[in-house]
Amino acid sequence: MASSTEEFDMRFAGLDQWSDADFLTALWEGQMRAVASVGPVIEPLSRAAADIANRLLDGGRLVYAGAGTSGTVAWQDAKELGGTFGWPEDKTIVLLAGGVDSAPGVFNSAEDDRDAAIVEIDRHHIGPKDALIAVAASGSTPFTLSAVRTAKAAGALTIGICNNADGALLTSADHGIFLDSAPEVVAGSTRMGAGTAQKAALNMLSTLVMNRLGRLFDNLMVGMRAENIKLQGRAVRIVGHIAGCDGDVAQTALEHSDFDIRCAVLLARGQTLQKAKEILASVNGNLRAALEYKG
Repeated sequence: MASSTEEFDMRFAGLDQWSDADFLTALWEGQMRAVASVGPVIEPLSRAAADIANRLLDGGRLVYAGAGTSGTVAWQDAKELGGTFGWPEDKTIVLLAGGVDSAPGVFNSAEDDRDAAIVEIDRHHIGPKDALIAVAASGSTPFTLSAVRTAKAAGALTIGICNNADGALLTSADHGIFLDSAPEVVAGSTRMGAGTAQKAALNMLSTLVMNRLGRLFDNLMVGMRAENIKLQGRAVRIVGHIAGCDGDVAQTALEHSDFDIRCAVLLARGQTLQKAKEILASVNGNLRAALEYKG
């Protein structure tokens, strides 16, 4: 029996002959259903985020695993954590079937390679402190399932996200999260509905994890790396807002702290650079805790 992501939805019979407006409307409605599928799994996502954050606070790494579209979506989420939240690249691992630079043919066929996943888990020494997020639309992709099972056997926390209620990923992982994104408008094209649902779920999950790690203050990205002119301007505004200082003071504090926003806030509040670094180190980089520090 085909998984739900492979079903032919006969509502879209004759789609290739529909008007352009009706064609796009069908795709839009599919995207809306995909995003809506994340709503019912808020609580499972919350529980998974709490467990992930606990592993990372204990020195663990965040690992993503997937193949095809699902792997690409996972890779995109992973690579944005550094710039957005300042999460260290050496604490992020992406296991993408075929590799991120694989040719199209290899990229598609690599999802069947169970042994490659085992090799990657072993090569990275993934173990009890680590958390692995695996994504597969069908929930049965051999590479992805193998990654979950091998990582779990090694003691890692595992989260499985899929779009098929019968997906083995849901029962193989410690946290199974089912996104009921419905059959695709273009049958089997999981780069569309399923991929959209996965991206929304991953965005939410990783953002909550980073919040639990203290990399937000209010709704501000205090862990952000200010690596260009736009982001440096944003950093000045963030420091000024939190520290209650003008732009010149915020700019100076940022320059003295090598544009570390959290450190700059403490400098603008009167701390020395050395003391600011000591305080932040003592509270795992949590700015709110640092501002309340009494030591």
